[in-house]
Amino acid sequence: MAVESCGEIYALPEDCIANALSLTSPKDACRLSAVASTFRSACESDTVWDRFLPSDYRDIISRAVDGPDSLLANIHSKKDLYIHLCDHPLLIDGGGKSFSLEKLSGKKCFMIAAKELSIVWGDSPEYWRWISLPESRFAEVAELLNVCWFEMHGKISTKMLSPRTNYAAYLVFSCKSRTYGFEHQPAEASIAAGGYESEKRTICLDPEGEQRQRYQIVPRQIGSMYRRFLGARRQQDDVPTERKTEYPKQRSDGWMEVELGEYFVKEGQDCDLKVSLMEVNGGNWKSGLIIQGFEIRPKECEDN
Repeated sequence: MAVESCGEIYALPEDCIANALSLTSPKDACRLSAVASTFRSACESDTVWDRFLPSDYRDIISRAVDGPDSLLANIHSKKDLYIHLCDHPLLIDGGGKSFSLEKLSGKKCFMIAAKELSIVWGDSPEYWRWISLPESRFAEVAELLNVCWFEMHGKISTKMLSPRTNYAAYLVFSCKSRTYGFEHQPAEASIAAGGYESEKRTICLDPEGEQRQRYQIVPRQIGSMYRRFLGARRQQDDVPTERKTEYPKQRSDGWMEVELGEYFVKEGQDCDLKVSLMEVNGGNWKSGLIIQGFEIRPKECEDN
């Protein structure tokens, strides 16, 4: 029989309301909790938040660097655990990755530490240096000292990601006071998985690149001859001039990020999602970037 009034909905047992809320989303459940005290109480139920947590969250937490007990000792409900994982990325897999949840959807987010990336010349101390920074979630980050061949790759299993989700990959980095070599030639990024390779993206790693483009600011050392050289080089390399350039953006945690590409993870998909970033065409020396890692997170939730 159809429910005839809102009053009859409020009269439902709390566990029925909790079960109904668990079939929505974290965002919708929080909105509905403001409707009435019955909904607010039901929204606190473990039944609701256990459904919003990833089905494999226990396995992921068991891989925490400090062990699962250090996390769960001060967690008193599934809602507390959900909120904690949204706001405090958890170091897992020996400190090589971090895990968190996207707050509005509960979908999984990971960051791959720089130490887990394959960085060309990364083990050569004259080109790269491994340092510790208090603002990094990882024990070490990679500082670019001086290279002319800039190339790095990272991968993550699609089984670790949320299915039926469009993910984007980001380089998370910062810059020293003196950063150079990325003003003249953009980098290229791509994503590949299961035989699919995305269209290459043009990536600006110059922290002032968007401002330069907006106001047509050209570094002093680039003269008209070099402009012609770059134009000829782009034609020779068949780089599409209409390709959109991705510029770095400031993050809330003080780091910068630039989007490298996106990929839709299908239900049951089991392969490696591979992310590549390189600048090997310019031939000029580059320095000053500090790489924290590659972040893989859902894209469709960002503008909600």
